[in-house]
Amino acid sequence: MKQKIAIITGASRGLGKNTAQHLAAQGIAVIGTYHSNTVEADALIQEIESKDGRAAMLQLDVGNSASFDAFVGKLKDVLHAKFNVEKVDYLINNAGIGITAGVAETTEEQFDQLVNIHLKGAFFLTQKMLPLIADGGRIVNISSGLTRFSFPGYAAYAMMKGGVEVMTRYMAKELGARGIAVNTLAPGAIETDFGGGAVRDNAQINEHIASTTALGRVGMPDDIGGAITALLSDGSRWVNAQRIEVSGGMMI
Repeated sequence: MKQKIAIITGASRGLGKNTAQHLAAQGIAVIGTYHSNTVEADALIQEIESKDGRAAMLQLDVGNSASFDAFVGKLKDVLHAKFNVEKVDYLINNAGIGITAGVAETTEEQFDQLVNIHLKGAFFLTQKMLPLIADGGRIVNISSGLTRFSFPGYAAYAMMKGGVEVMTRYMAKELGARGIAVNTLAPGAIETDFGGGAVRDNAQINEHIASTTALGRVGMPDDIGGAITALLSDGSRWVNAQRIEVSGGMMI
């Protein structure tokens, strides 16, 4: 049976790394992207390959859409040289940054950076990738619980993720003829270094979020990597155009 291949943006750390680890454990080959930290990228390759998995990492700034053609060219080379294939099966648009600023304080520079990374980047990278995604493949776009509930300081960030959720539905509609399912996965608050690691490192924030979550704790990276892997499994092949929140029942 042909081995499935997943592209994961922002795979060198956080939720992207955890997703790569979970997919590799299921026998799926992983090609991740990283922004600048080659040490973390190389460490992930070594980790996966030490467990008899297959992995590669490519540098990519998802906020610079002008670089996407060159990235796709490098991806084609890696697919041919390392995996001896021309197509991938899964695309996970995960890469992102967190900027915390109130409506009154958000600068145009911050706003534009969020647009370029979370919205424009995900849209045009997917566009460039379409010829390389096999018919019957899957796309998962990462959103946030913040599109459903509101916390001061996240207006601009949540607006971008709201756009991602609309984008997902349109992609699902337009790519359905090729049998490609497209879904949004929206994590709740997770213990990572995202946004400066506040959920992980600030005990008061951690306890508050746990108190508002039905399952009584904040999320862990394994909660998200496992959920994405489940969404890409054969048992979820009929799930399409959905927003799936993975938050433990936060703010319900």
